[in-house]
Amino acid sequence: MSDLAQLEQTYGSQNYAPLPVILAKGEGVYLWDDKGNRYLDMMSAYSAVSHGHCHPRLVKALTQQASQLAMVSRAFYTQNLGPFLKLICEATGYEKGLAMNSGAEAVETALKVARKWAYTKKGVPDNKAEIITAQGNFHGRTISITNMSSEPAYRAHFGPYDAGSVIVPYGDIDALKKAINFNTAAFLVEPIQGENGIVMPPEGYLKAAYDLCCEQNVLMICDEIQTGMGRTGKLLASQHAGFKPHCTTLGKALGGGLLPVSMFLASSDVMDVLQPGDHGSTFGGNPLACAVGIEAINVLYDEKLMENSEKLGHYFLDKLKQFNSPYIKDVRGLGLFIGIEVQKIPAREICQKLLDKGLLSKDTHGTVIRLAPPLVINQQQVDDALGILAKVLCS
Repeated sequence: MSDLAQLEQTYGSQNYAPLPVILAKGEGVYLWDDKGNRYLDMMSAYSAVSHGHCHPRLVKALTQQASQLAMVSRAFYTQNLGPFLKLICEATGYEKGLAMNSGAEAVETALKVARKWAYTKKGVPDNKAEIITAQGNFHGRTISITNMSSEPAYRAHFGPYDAGSVIVPYGDIDALKKAINFNTAAFLVEPIQGENGIVMPPEGYLKAAYDLCCEQNVLMICDEIQTGMGRTGKLLASQHAGFKPHCTTLGKALGGGLLPVSMFLASSDVMDVLQPGDHGSTFGGNPLACAVGIEAINVLYDEKLMENSEKLGHYFLDKLKQFNSPYIKDVRGLGLFIGIEVQKIPAREICQKLLDKGLLSKDTHGTVIRLAPPLVINQQQVDDALGILAKVLCS
């Protein structure tokens, strides 16, 4: 173990199990370790680095704003927050947004708004509101979100948990229909379950869930923290299903891989249940974050990163499905959001072999290798990744 890794082990919490590499530099789709070895990044920090490492336009926006005004509280107006909200609302079709920091904060915001909406607009009795989530979900690590998880490792020894959370099988519209009652405030769902292994919903499920929520006066909230910002080939993954959920959470790539920036989006009717003092964040919507968020959205469109994700995602998936490998059980995904489910050998062991050959990825649940490269990747770089994957999986 290197000295730097030993320092993390000695002085840090062991809440992660990193692969044995010390990363020191990044540019575009590449990362370099402390010895100067170059790697293809197939993780993008769980989609946070969709624009590529150290994108020059984003770095310029960051440094220019940091030298002018980085941080004031929401006790005052600033030059950047209004334009940032206008840009993201026009891009997504929502009327209002609430800027936060981490993805978990965006989800927490969605939960609070949904509950208050249920009490003040729908007429649910106080403290009776329920939020339905899907089995296998991953919406964050806070106590209230952990309460909604079906993963034992995420829940064990963190209770007691609050009431008001209902979990139904992902993709089962009949189970959702049975779970909804008058006290149901919202259905919170990922359009594609990323942490669970790039699990795709059945055809028509998301739209059917939305129609059911509309019929039953329930808010449908799509968690697009990993899938949003072009990751699947469209700005929002829900757009593939042909509908706009009542609310959406964004994060990760919204900060351009430089800062934690997240957003809760909704109609005015929903968002306006919040009054001054109901909710807030010291750093949420700060000038520095807004400047980076604005540029992250502009780069996404100017450089046609969504189109690139759609095109190269099809190419990547098609090539992977042609692999003749005893270790591959399934290949699935949308855009540049791909999972390779493996068998006979632990996925982490495969990720270690990929690292040794210059490709960085990370397993989930020990069975799936996630491939989510920066959206700036080109076809030659995809071919390079395919070559490394073939050496490990098909040999």
